[in-house]
Amino acid sequence: MENSDRDWEKILDFLARRFTGGEHPGIDTVLFLIGVQELGMGPQKFSRDDKINLMHVGLCAALSLTPFCERTGKGPDGWPLFLQKKSLPEAGREQIVRDALIAYFRRQGVIDD
Repeated sequence: MENSDRDWEKILDFLARRFTGGEHPGIDTVLFLIGVQELGMGPQKFSRDDKINLMHVGLCAALSLTPFCERTGKGPDGWPLFLQKKSLPEAGREQIVRDALIAYFRRQGVIDD
């Protein structure tokens, strides 16, 4: 198993223990949880549209650790704002996102270098 595969499994194990009752979460759940963390308003009821927006915030927060996206601040509603710096290539997109998520959780102290 490659290092990135091991790191990804550590992240899924961590999230499964803390949030999903032992079941490994899917990518949408991972992105949603990051979005909630980045929003900083704690757990609450979110509308369907808010949940989709939170997944997008999660993706942008992870990609802000790459050359693809940049955090630009917060909007008047308190939600984080991001600027897309370049498009993700079709080929390798899934791996780029997964590597960005690993970097995000490493920065959060969930996994070690």
